Amino acid sequence: VQLQASGRGSVQAGGSLRLSCAASVNIFTINAMRWYRQAPGEQRESVASITRSGTIVYADSVKGRFTISRDIGKNTVYLQMISAKPEDTGVYYCKGATATGPTNGYWGQGTEVTVSS
Repeated sequence: VQLQASGRGSVQAGGSLRLSCAASVNIFTINAMRWYRQAPGEQRESVASITRSGTIVYADSVKGRFTISRDIGKNTVYLQMISAKPEDTGVYYCKGATATGPTNGYWGQGTEVTVSS
């Protein structure tokens, strides 16, 4: 399984940005897709996830501002960010977990997001 993240960019506070994570396999073979972010000097944190069945969970810090979604035909998961805040700045990673894959899952390369005040 390979994951390709894209959508890096810079926005001003209050702006919007959409990140994409394209999988090399049918995303229904992946139990859950998750977006993480890592701010400078901070630990990586989970911001949103979606399971194969469509269950969605958000971190409290992004609820109401971020939306995770998927396009099954494109094997792609998205992270739509609105009302961006400077604290959303960081490198965003997508991860896919499968029942038979590595314990730590499959990771895409990071994509950088900068939100300026």
